[in-house]
Amino acid sequence: MATENTNLSNYDSTTLPDATRFRFGIVVSEWNPTITKGLLRGAVDTLLDCGVNQSNIQTIHVPGSFELIYGAKKMQQQLVDAVITIGSVIKGETKHFDFVCDGVTQGIKDLNILHDVPVIFCVLTDDTLQQSIERSGGIHGNKGVEAAITAIKMAHLSHTL
Repeated sequence: MATENTNLSNYDSTTLPDATRFRFGIVVSEWNPTITKGLLRGAVDTLLDCGVNQSNIQTIHVPGSFELIYGAKKMQQQLVDAVITIGSVIKGETKHFDFVCDGVTQGIKDLNILHDVPVIFCVLTDDTLQQSIERSGGIHGNKGVEAAITAIKMAHLSHTL
């Protein structure tokens, strides 16, 4: 496994673009709430640590990961500089996992192609609940932190091109 024994959340805020003027939208799935709440906490804490004002972070909740696409599309219309989509899909015994993961991935990719506001993919697609726990504030850090750093970098890129 690529992330085995690796903490994914280390960053140096002094090496990042100035984020104080950016507005961020976060769309969070209500499915697997223990995981998505941890990812949301990691993303918000990181944005705040990087100088983003709390009033410049707008969060909405959607029922599941598949609905992240619609939520992100609506969030792109809210004058934000980047959107972070947060979800968790854990493999079960049916092919539903594959359909949801593929649909969400393709939908978020389409939003990035069709619109000028970058949408960041922070959807855990793990085989087990334990893997999700380890990546949402556990031993492998917090993918929400990574998503926030990516959102800052993409918002900056969007404004500099």
